[in-house]
Amino acid sequence: MQAKLADHELRVVLPPGEIRKSGNVTAQPFSIQGPLLITVRRFGDHRGYFMETYSRPDFEAVGVPDSFVQDNQSLSATPGTLRGMHFQLPPRAQGKLVRVLQGTILDIVVDIRRASPSFGQHIACQLSSDSGEQFYVPAGFAHGFVTLEPDTIVAYKVTDTYAPECDRGLAWDDPDLALPWPDLPGGPVLSDKDRRHPRLRDLPDAF
Repeated sequence: MQAKLADHELRVVLPPGEIRKSGNVTAQPFSIQGPLLITVRRFGDHRGYFMETYSRPDFEAVGVPDSFVQDNQSLSATPGTLRGMHFQLPPRAQGKLVRVLQGTILDIVVDIRRASPSFGQHIACQLSSDSGEQFYVPAGFAHGFVTLEPDTIVAYKVTDTYAPECDRGLAWDDPDLALPWPDLPGGPVLSDKDRRHPRLRDLPDAF
């Protein structure tokens, strides 16, 4: 059984801002400064398709300046598996480049940069293996996602390796944020760790 979004199925809402292009890469900014929705051209024929999922010169040209040092991958067997909301503190803060290899997710980030005019605001977008879109999340955002199909595989690049001493989280159900998670009968499937993250008002002033 698949997890379902609300009746008005959530789609990413983008401002009419400048679309950036370089080579086979197209990036669209959001109303919150920093994150980007990225599409990479697919070359298809009777065999299937080929795509360059990451090309540093083109990604830099469209606004992704980060150097990525590690690739992570997760398999979530059960629809409604929620992983988040995660971030690392400076000096080991992580930027992320997220894509879905199999299945569909609702991906959400929250701006936790205290000096940002969009502090506490969120971006939510649906990513799938069919669309091939990627979500660039710079440091200074808490990141999480919920799976909408069985056996969903998510891959993401990060700008620093895991640092347990800097590992932190934000409550996925913080009532002050009212994040648009889908209706999940029985609630989300969570790790014990992700059940215990603090609310935004209790986070340290780190960014």
